[in-house]
Amino acid sequence: MTVDGAEGAGRTTVTRTQTLVVDAANVVGSRPDGWWKDRAGAAGRLHEQLLVADTPYDVIVLVLEGAAKSGVRPGRAGHVRTVHAKGAGDDTILAEARTAAERGDRVTVVTADRMLQARVQGVGAQALSPSWLLAQL
Repeated sequence: MTVDGAEGAGRTTVTRTQTLVVDAANVVGSRPDGWWKDRAGAAGRLHEQLLVADTPYDVIVLVLEGAAKSGVRPGRAGHVRTVHAKGAGDDTILAEARTAAERGDRVTVVTADRMLQARVQGVGAQALSPSWLLAQL
């Protein structure tokens, strides 16, 4: 968690959760490692990497869609929460970012989709590329 504001007499210290929302399809698709032959396996490998990654995020939300959903069960494992998109993955990513931002979290979304980047920035999230995340793993 991050602390905003100054400590001291009469000052309020606000603790904000840092939330990372991951567009799994974009992250997995950014590496030409044969993921298209086993989307579920690629999702599982990304999930495992996120579980052990040393990042500054308190919560990581991994959004899966399509065939990748069979690679990781929905729910929480440690600080990683996996969400299965019911429809379009982008809509689920936006909803997760909006919910976290409305809660007061500092939100970062990892996606290469420029339209989605603009949409999440509109709800107060920062957008970073899959290459940034892959460098953290």
